[in-house]
Amino acid sequence: MCVDRDGCEIEGCSSSDEVRTLSGSMSPGLKSNPDLHPCKPGHKFRAALLRCRSPAAAAGILSFGNVLNYMDRYTVAGVLQDIQRHYDVTDSGIGLLQTVFICSFMVAAPIFGYLGDRFNRKVILSCGIFFWSIVTLSSSFISKEYYWLFVLSRGLVGIGESSYSSISPTIIGDLFTNNSRTMMLSVFYLAIPLGSGLGYILGSSAKVAAGDWHWALRVSPVLGITAGTLILVFVPEPKRGSADQMGGRLKTRTSWACDMKALAKNRSYVFSSLASAAVSFATGAFGIMIPLYLARAQVVQKTAEACTKEICSSTDSIIFGAITCVTGLLGVVIGAATTRFCRQKTERADPLVCAVSMLGSAIFICLIFVVAKKSIAGAYVCIFIGETLLFLNWAITADILMFVVIPTRRATAVAFQSFTSHLLGDAGSPYLIGLISDALQESYATSALWRFLSLGYALMLCPFIIVLGGMFFLATALFFLDDREKAEKQLSQLSRPSSTVKVTDHLGAV
Repeated sequence: MCVDRDGCEIEGCSSSDEVRTLSGSMSPGLKSNPDLHPCKPGHKFRAALLRCRSPAAAAGILSFGNVLNYMDRYTVAGVLQDIQRHYDVTDSGIGLLQTVFICSFMVAAPIFGYLGDRFNRKVILSCGIFFWSIVTLSSSFISKEYYWLFVLSRGLVGIGESSYSSISPTIIGDLFTNNSRTMMLSVFYLAIPLGSGLGYILGSSAKVAAGDWHWALRVSPVLGITAGTLILVFVPEPKRGSADQMGGRLKTRTSWACDMKALAKNRSYVFSSLASAAVSFATGAFGIMIPLYLARAQVVQKTAEACTKEICSSTDSIIFGAITCVTGLLGVVIGAATTRFCRQKTERADPLVCAVSMLGSAIFICLIFVVAKKSIAGAYVCIFIGETLLFLNWAITADILMFVVIPTRRATAVAFQSFTSHLLGDAGSPYLIGLISDALQESYATSALWRFLSLGYALMLCPFIIVLGGMFFLATALFFLDDREKAEKQLSQLSRPSSTVKVTDHLGAV
C-alpha cells in the first residue's frame, strides 16, 4: 500500500503484495485500510512536487540562478557605449557604475552570510533575486537627467546579487558530499564565465532587436523572477551541515577571533588572497573597458565611425562576450588538468601553475595594446589567450585554500578572501582606469586617436598588476608545503576526543 506522509492513498501506486483481478477490483484480502482516505487533488500535487525536489534539480536551478546573476551584472557592459552617449558621461563616470556595484556587493555579502546561517536560505535567495530584478527593470526607465539615480540603482542591484552569491553555495554543500559536492560546486562556479559572456551577448542582442538600449535591461529581470519562483517551489531547505561527514569527528572548534588571527599568520593564504585580488583587478577593468577600447580602435583604423546614432554598434560586445564564455570554461578545465599532471612532478604544483599562468597572461594582455591599433582580429587572439591563462587559476586558488586552512575556519577564509579580492581588485579598478584615461585626455587636444590611446595607456596598468599577482603566487609556493603540514597537524589535533587533547596539553605543559 502506498501512502504519503499526510496519511492518504496515492492512486496508481501498488506494492508487490497488491493483486488486481481482470475486472479491476482488488482482492478482498488486500483492500485499503479503512483508516486511510483518498488523496485530494492538492495532496497529489504536493506529492508530485516533493518528488521533483531532488538534489540534482536543486543544484541545476541554483546554477541557473548564478548564470542570471552574472548575466545581469554584465548586461550593462554590453551597452556601455550607448549608456555613455545617452547620459553624456566621461570614462570615469562609466567606470563608476561597476565600482558602485562591487562596493555594495562587497559590503552586503557578510551581512547576508550572517543571515544565511540563521534563517531560511531559499527565502533569502528568492527575495534577493526578486529585488535585483525589480531594480534592474526600474533602472531602464531612468531619464538622461538623472545619471546619479542610474548609478544608485547599480548599487542596489549589487546588494540583491550579494545575497545569492553568499548563500546559494551553502545549500549545494548541504545537499551533496565528497566528489558529488565538488562536481556540483564546479558546475555552479562555471556559471560565472558563462553568465558574464551571455550578459554581453544578451545586452547587445536585445538592444539591436528592439532598437533601444533600454531593452537590454528588461530581459534579465523576467528570467530572474522565473528563477526566484523556481527556487521557492523546487529547492529544498536542507539542514545545515547535514551532508558534512567531517563535522562529527571534529571535537574542538575555535573562536572567530582565533580564526582571524590564524589566517593572518597563514602566509600561503595571505599571498594567494593578494594574488586573487590582482586577478579581480584585471578582470574587473577588462570586463568594463575592453569593448569600449576595441570600438575606439576601429574608429582609428577607419573601419567604423564614432557612435553618433541612437544605437551604437554591438559587434565588439558580442564577440567579447563569446570569448569570455569560452575562455572561462577552457581556463577552469585546463587549470584542473594541468595541476593534476604537475602534482606528479612537484608538491608545489598548485601555486606554481598559477604563477606561470599569470605571468604568461600578462605578456598576451600587453600585446593587445600593441596589436589593436593595426588589427582587431589580432587583438581578439591576444584577448583569447590572455583571458584563458588568467582564468586558469580560478579553481586552483580554491584548492590552495582547502590545503592550507582547516575545515572549521574555511568558510571564514573564503568570505575574507572574497572581501579582500573585491576591496583591492574590481571595486576600484574600473573607476581608476577611467580616471587615468580622463586625465590623459585633458592633457592634449581631444581626438579619436588620443581617446583610443589614452584608454589603452590606462589599461596598461592591468598587466603590471597581473605580474604582481604572479609574484604573490610564487611567494605562496615558498610557504605552501609548510602551511599545508601545519593545517594537517591542527586537523589531527581537532579530530581527537576532548579528553585526549586535554591530556596532551597537560603533558606538554609538564
